[in-house]
Amino acid sequence: MYSKTQKKIYEGRQNGIFSGAVYRFISHKERCTGVLGNATVLPQKEVMTKEHLFDVASLTKVVCTTTVVLRLLEKQVICLEDSLQKYLPQFQDSRVTLRHLLTHTADITTWIKQRDQLTKEELKQAYLSVQAGNQLGKKVKYTDSGMILLGFMLEEIFQEDVTTIFKKEVFLPLNMTNSFFPPIQRNKIVPTQKLATGQILKGQTHDPKARILHEHAGNAGLFTTVDDLEHFVQLYLNQTDFLSPKTINCLLQDQTPLKNGNRSLGWDLKDKNKVLFHTGYTGTFLAIDPLNQQAFIFLSNRIHPEDHKTTYISYRDELVCCYLKEKASSGML
Repeated sequence: MYSKTQKKIYEGRQNGIFSGAVYRFISHKERCTGVLGNATVLPQKEVMTKEHLFDVASLTKVVCTTTVVLRLLEKQVICLEDSLQKYLPQFQDSRVTLRHLLTHTADITTWIKQRDQLTKEELKQAYLSVQAGNQLGKKVKYTDSGMILLGFMLEEIFQEDVTTIFKKEVFLPLNMTNSFFPPIQRNKIVPTQKLATGQILKGQTHDPKARILHEHAGNAGLFTTVDDLEHFVQLYLNQTDFLSPKTINCLLQDQTPLKNGNRSLGWDLKDKNKVLFHTGYTGTFLAIDPLNQQAFIFLSNRIHPEDHKTTYISYRDELVCCYLKEKASSGML
Protein backbone atom coordinates (compact mmCIF):
# COMPACT_ATOMS: atom_id res chain seq x y z
CA MET A 1 0.00 0.00 0.00
CA TYR A 2 1.37 3.41 -1.06
CA SER A 3 4.79 2.06 -2.01
CA LYS A 4 6.06 5.42 -3.33
CA THR A 5 5.06 7.21 -0.13
CA GLN A 6 6.66 4.51 2.00
CA LYS A 7 9.85 4.82 -0.05
CA LYS A 8 9.78 8.57 0.62
CA ILE A 9 9.48 7.91 4.36
CA TYR A 10 12.49 5.60 4.32
CA GLU A 11 14.45 8.19 2.33
CA GLY A 12 13.67 10.68 5.09
CA ARG A 13 15.34 8.48 7.63
CA GLN A 14 18.31 7.71 5.36
CA ASN A 15 18.84 11.42 4.75
CA GLY A 16 18.80 12.23 8.46
CA ILE A 17 15.50 14.15 8.43
CA PHE A 18 14.50 12.03 11.43
CA SER A 19 16.05 9.02 13.14
CA GLY A 20 12.78 7.18 13.73
CA ALA A 21 9.14 7.16 12.73
CA VAL A 22 5.85 5.31 13.03
CA TYR A 23 3.21 5.66 10.32
CA ARG A 24 -0.09 4.14 9.32
CA PHE A 25 -2.13 4.20 6.14
CA ILE A 26 -5.85 3.49 6.39
CA SER A 27 -8.08 2.72 3.43
CA HIS A 28 -11.53 1.45 4.34
CA LYS A 29 -10.76 -1.75 6.30
CA GLU A 30 -7.16 -2.05 5.09
CA ARG A 31 -4.22 -1.07 7.27
CA CYS A 32 -0.53 -0.65 6.62
CA THR A 33 1.71 0.23 9.56
CA GLY A 34 5.42 0.99 9.41
CA VAL A 35 7.95 1.35 12.23
CA LEU A 36 11.52 2.35 11.51
CA GLY A 37 14.67 3.60 13.16
CA ASN A 38 15.29 4.70 16.70
CA ALA A 39 12.98 6.41 19.16
CA THR A 40 15.97 7.77 21.06
CA VAL A 41 19.44 8.78 19.92
CA LEU A 42 20.75 10.44 23.10
CA PRO A 43 21.88 9.62 25.71
CA GLN A 44 21.71 6.12 24.18
CA LYS A 45 19.88 4.54 21.28
CA GLU A 46 16.47 2.97 21.77
CA VAL A 47 14.67 1.12 18.97
CA MET A 48 11.32 2.57 17.88
CA THR A 49 8.11 0.60 18.43
CA LYS A 50 4.50 1.36 17.57
CA GLU A 51 3.78 1.48 21.31
CA HIS A 52 5.99 4.55 21.81
CA LEU A 53 4.32 7.75 22.98
CA PHE A 54 4.98 10.84 20.85
CA ASP A 55 4.66 14.47 21.87
CA VAL A 56 2.36 15.34 18.96
CA ALA A 57 2.51 19.10 19.61
CA SER A 58 -0.15 20.99 17.62
CA LEU A 59 -2.13 17.85 16.80
CA THR A 60 -3.49 18.62 20.27
CA LYS A 61 -5.42 21.44 18.57
CA VAL A 62 -7.49 19.12 16.39
CA VAL A 63 -7.56 15.94 18.48
CA CYS A 64 -8.58 17.74 21.66
CA THR A 65 -9.60 21.40 21.51
CA THR A 66 -11.33 21.39 18.12
CA THR A 67 -13.13 18.13 18.90
CA VAL A 68 -14.67 19.45 22.12
CA VAL A 69 -15.62 22.75 20.47
CA LEU A 70 -17.30 20.92 17.57
CA ARG A 71 -19.36 18.85 19.98
CA LEU A 72 -20.46 21.99 21.82
CA LEU A 73 -21.44 23.55 18.50
CA GLU A 74 -23.52 20.47 17.66
CA LYS A 75 -25.28 20.70 21.03
CA GLN A 76 -25.85 24.44 20.42
CA VAL A 77 -24.10 25.30 23.68
CA ILE A 78 -22.01 27.79 21.70
CA CYS A 79 -22.38 29.57 18.34
CA LEU A 80 -19.66 30.12 15.72
CA GLU A 81 -20.53 33.75 15.13
CA ASP A 82 -20.58 34.69 18.80
CA SER A 83 -17.84 36.77 20.34
CA LEU A 84 -15.35 34.82 22.43
CA GLN A 85 -16.08 37.38 25.12
CA LYS A 86 -19.60 35.97 25.52
CA TYR A 87 -18.15 32.74 26.90
CA LEU A 88 -14.87 34.10 28.24
CA PRO A 89 -15.71 37.52 29.75
CA GLN A 90 -12.10 38.10 30.82
CA PHE A 91 -11.03 38.34 27.18
CA GLN A 92 -10.75 42.00 26.26
CA ASP A 93 -11.44 42.18 22.49
CA SER A 94 -15.17 41.85 21.78
CA ARG A 95 -14.64 41.77 18.00
CA VAL A 96 -13.08 38.29 17.97
CA THR A 97 -15.52 35.46 17.26
CA LEU A 98 -15.20 31.70 17.64
CA ARG A 99 -15.05 31.40 13.84
CA HIS A 100 -12.07 33.76 13.76
CA LEU A 101 -10.20 31.65 16.30
CA LEU A 102 -11.04 28.29 14.73
CA THR A 103 -9.97 29.44 11.25
CA HIS A 104 -6.88 31.41 12.35
CA THR A 105 -8.34 34.65 10.99
CA ALA A 106 -8.32 36.62 14.26
CA ASP A 107 -5.12 38.49 13.30
CA ILE A 108 -4.03 38.35 16.92
CA THR A 109 -0.75 39.95 17.94
CA THR A 110 1.12 36.95 19.32
CA TRP A 111 4.29 38.57 20.69
CA ILE A 112 4.34 38.54 24.49
CA LYS A 113 7.27 40.20 26.26
CA GLN A 114 9.51 37.75 28.16
CA ARG A 115 6.90 35.06 27.52
CA ASP A 116 9.00 32.09 28.61
CA GLN A 117 9.85 33.75 31.92
CA LEU A 118 6.23 34.30 32.95
CA THR A 119 4.33 32.25 35.49
CA LYS A 120 1.29 30.21 34.47
CA GLU A 121 -1.12 32.90 35.68
CA GLU A 122 0.90 35.76 34.16
CA LEU A 123 0.95 34.04 30.77
CA LYS A 124 -2.79 33.39 30.92
CA GLN A 125 -3.46 37.06 31.68
CA ALA A 126 -1.20 38.07 28.78
CA TYR A 127 -3.27 35.98 26.36
CA LEU A 128 -6.51 37.38 27.73
CA SER A 129 -5.17 40.84 26.86
CA VAL A 130 -4.17 40.23 23.22
CA GLN A 131 -5.91 42.29 20.52
CA ALA A 132 -6.95 41.58 16.95
CA GLY A 133 -5.30 43.57 14.16
CA ASN A 134 -6.77 45.29 11.11
CA GLN A 135 -6.81 42.05 9.11
CA LEU A 136 -9.44 40.51 11.41
CA GLY A 137 -11.52 38.06 9.39
CA LYS A 138 -9.62 38.82 6.19
CA LYS A 139 -6.40 36.86 6.32
CA VAL A 140 -5.30 33.45 7.64
CA LYS A 141 -2.40 33.75 10.06
CA TYR A 142 -1.69 30.49 11.86
CA THR A 143 -1.00 30.97 15.57
CA ASP A 144 -1.24 29.04 18.82
CA SER A 145 -3.14 31.88 20.45
CA GLY A 146 -6.56 30.98 19.09
CA MET A 147 -6.54 27.45 20.48
CA ILE A 148 -5.09 28.65 23.78
CA LEU A 149 -7.99 31.09 24.11
CA LEU A 150 -10.52 28.44 23.09
CA GLY A 151 -9.02 26.23 25.80
CA PHE A 152 -9.66 28.99 28.35
CA MET A 153 -13.23 29.20 27.04
CA LEU A 154 -13.75 25.47 27.56
CA GLU A 155 -12.53 25.84 31.13
CA GLU A 156 -15.15 28.53 31.72
CA ILE A 157 -17.90 26.34 30.26
CA PHE A 158 -16.95 23.08 31.97
CA GLN A 159 -15.42 24.60 35.12
CA GLU A 160 -12.50 22.17 34.91
CA ASP A 161 -8.90 22.28 33.73
CA VAL A 162 -8.73 21.81 29.99
CA THR A 163 -6.65 18.62 30.17
CA THR A 164 -9.29 17.07 32.44
CA ILE A 165 -11.94 18.09 29.90
CA PHE A 166 -10.00 16.39 27.10
CA LYS A 167 -9.68 13.16 29.07
CA LYS A 168 -13.42 13.05 29.81
CA GLU A 169 -14.76 14.37 26.52
CA VAL A 170 -12.32 12.81 24.02
CA PHE A 171 -10.04 10.09 25.39
CA LEU A 172 -12.64 8.18 27.39
CA PRO A 173 -15.43 7.99 24.77
CA LEU A 174 -12.98 7.23 21.94
CA ASN A 175 -11.16 4.55 23.95
CA MET A 176 -7.84 6.41 23.69
CA THR A 177 -6.26 4.57 26.61
CA ASN A 178 -2.68 5.52 25.74
CA SER A 179 -3.13 9.29 25.47
CA PHE A 180 -1.77 11.49 28.25
CA PHE A 181 -0.66 14.91 29.36
CA PRO A 182 2.44 15.40 31.54
CA PRO A 183 3.49 14.20 34.02
CA ILE A 184 3.71 10.79 32.35
CA GLN A 185 4.84 7.61 34.06
CA ARG A 186 5.69 5.43 31.08
CA ASN A 187 8.84 3.80 29.73
CA LYS A 188 8.36 4.11 25.97
CA ILE A 189 8.35 7.86 25.35
CA VAL A 190 9.94 9.49 22.31
CA PRO A 191 12.14 12.41 23.46
CA THR A 192 12.21 15.74 21.69
CA GLN A 193 14.76 18.54 21.71
CA LYS A 194 18.01 18.95 23.56
CA LEU A 195 17.76 22.31 25.31
CA ALA A 196 20.59 24.85 25.64
CA THR A 197 21.03 23.61 29.22
CA GLY A 198 21.85 20.15 27.92
CA GLN A 199 18.55 18.69 29.13
CA ILE A 200 16.74 16.43 26.68
CA LEU A 201 12.98 16.80 26.95
CA LYS A 202 11.33 13.43 27.49
CA GLY A 203 7.80 13.18 28.79
CA GLN A 204 7.72 16.98 29.09
CA THR A 205 5.90 19.16 26.58
CA HIS A 206 8.16 20.58 23.90
CA ASP A 207 6.10 23.72 23.23
CA PRO A 208 7.29 26.32 25.78
CA LYS A 209 3.90 28.03 26.09
CA ALA A 210 2.08 24.78 26.77
CA ARG A 211 4.86 23.75 29.15
CA ILE A 212 4.13 26.87 31.23
CA LEU A 213 0.32 26.75 30.94
CA HIS A 214 0.43 22.99 31.63
CA GLU A 215 -3.11 21.82 32.48
CA HIS A 216 -4.57 24.98 30.90
CA ALA A 217 -2.98 24.55 27.44
CA GLY A 218 -5.29 23.95 24.48
CA ASN A 219 -2.59 24.23 21.82
CA ALA A 220 -0.12 21.43 22.63
CA GLY A 221 0.92 18.89 25.26
CA LEU A 222 -0.73 15.68 24.06
CA PHE A 223 1.36 12.50 24.16
CA THR A 224 -0.15 9.60 22.24
CA THR A 225 0.44 6.55 20.04
CA VAL A 226 -0.37 5.61 16.47
CA ASP A 227 -3.07 3.21 17.70
CA ASP A 228 -4.81 5.89 19.75
CA LEU A 229 -4.63 8.33 16.85
CA GLU A 230 -6.39 5.75 14.72
CA HIS A 231 -9.18 5.64 17.32
CA PHE A 232 -9.48 9.39 16.83
CA VAL A 233 -9.27 9.24 13.03
CA GLN A 234 -12.03 6.64 12.90
CA LEU A 235 -14.58 9.16 14.13
CA TYR A 236 -14.06 10.92 10.78
CA LEU A 237 -14.06 7.75 8.68
CA ASN A 238 -17.12 5.99 10.08
CA GLN A 239 -20.50 7.51 10.72
CA THR A 240 -20.92 7.66 14.48
CA ASP A 241 -22.90 9.76 16.88
CA PHE A 242 -19.71 11.30 18.26
CA LEU A 243 -19.62 13.85 15.43
CA SER A 244 -22.54 14.02 13.04
CA PRO A 245 -22.14 13.50 9.26
CA LYS A 246 -23.42 17.07 8.87
CA THR A 247 -20.55 18.42 10.99
CA ILE A 248 -17.96 16.41 9.08
CA ASN A 249 -19.36 17.58 5.74
CA CYS A 250 -19.21 21.17 6.95
CA LEU A 251 -15.54 20.67 7.80
CA LEU A 252 -14.84 19.83 4.16
CA GLN A 253 -15.58 23.43 3.22
CA ASP A 254 -13.64 26.65 3.57
CA GLN A 255 -14.92 28.08 6.85
CA THR A 256 -12.98 31.34 6.83
CA PRO A 257 -15.23 34.44 6.97
CA LEU A 258 -14.49 35.35 3.33
CA LYS A 259 -14.30 31.71 2.15
CA ASN A 260 -10.85 32.35 0.68
CA GLY A 261 -8.37 30.89 3.16
CA ASN A 262 -8.46 27.11 2.60
CA ARG A 263 -9.04 26.62 6.32
CA SER A 264 -11.80 24.69 8.00
CA LEU A 265 -12.74 24.75 11.68
CA GLY A 266 -9.47 23.80 13.32
CA TRP A 267 -8.24 21.96 10.24
CA ASP A 268 -6.27 22.91 7.15
CA LEU A 269 -7.74 21.72 3.82
CA LYS A 270 -5.86 19.80 1.14
CA ASP A 271 -6.66 18.21 -2.21
CA LYS A 272 -9.50 20.53 -3.23
CA ASN A 273 -11.06 20.42 0.24
CA LYS A 274 -11.33 16.63 0.29
CA VAL A 275 -8.62 16.07 2.90
CA LEU A 276 -8.47 17.42 6.45
CA PHE A 277 -4.85 18.09 7.37
CA HIS A 278 -2.91 19.22 10.42
CA THR A 279 0.71 19.15 11.50
CA GLY A 280 2.62 19.06 14.77
CA TYR A 281 5.91 20.95 15.18
CA THR A 282 7.69 17.89 16.59
CA GLY A 283 7.40 15.99 13.28
CA THR A 284 3.84 14.72 13.14
CA PHE A 285 0.80 15.10 10.91
CA LEU A 286 -2.66 13.74 10.15
CA ALA A 287 -4.28 13.62 6.70
CA ILE A 288 -7.90 12.40 6.69
CA ASP A 289 -10.21 11.85 3.71
CA PRO A 290 -13.62 11.27 5.33
CA LEU A 291 -15.61 10.75 2.13
CA ASN A 292 -13.31 7.99 0.88
CA GLN A 293 -12.55 6.56 4.33
CA GLN A 294 -8.80 7.01 4.03
CA ALA A 295 -6.13 8.46 6.27
CA PHE A 296 -2.39 8.85 6.75
CA ILE A 297 -0.97 9.10 10.29
CA PHE A 298 2.69 10.12 10.47
CA LEU A 299 4.76 10.39 13.66
CA SER A 300 8.48 11.14 13.69
CA ASN A 301 11.08 12.33 16.18
CA ARG A 302 12.47 14.95 13.81
CA ILE A 303 13.55 17.44 16.53
CA HIS A 304 15.47 14.84 18.56
CA PRO A 305 18.06 15.88 19.43
CA GLU A 306 18.23 18.95 17.14
CA ASP A 307 15.66 21.06 15.31
CA HIS A 308 16.25 21.51 11.57
CA LYS A 309 12.90 23.07 10.78
CA THR A 310 13.39 24.35 7.23
CA THR A 311 14.77 21.05 5.95
CA TYR A 312 11.98 19.07 7.56
CA ILE A 313 9.14 21.30 6.30
CA SER A 314 10.40 20.99 2.72
CA TYR A 315 10.57 17.20 3.10
CA ARG A 316 7.18 16.99 4.82
CA ASP A 317 5.49 18.94 2.03
CA GLU A 318 7.02 16.59 -0.53
CA LEU A 319 5.87 13.57 1.50
CA VAL A 320 2.28 14.80 1.73
CA CYS A 321 2.24 15.66 -1.97
CA CYS A 322 3.56 12.18 -2.78
CA TYR A 323 0.81 10.58 -0.70
CA LEU A 324 -1.99 12.63 -2.27
CA LYS A 325 -0.74 11.92 -5.80
CA GLU A 326 -0.33 8.21 -5.11
CA LYS A 327 -3.77 8.04 -3.52
CA ALA A 328 -5.30 9.63 -6.61
CA SER A 329 -3.37 7.58 -9.17
CA SER A 330 -4.13 4.29 -7.42
CA GLY A 331 -7.80 4.66 -8.21
CA MET A 332 -8.71 4.83 -4.54
CA LEU A 333 -10.72 8.02 -4.93
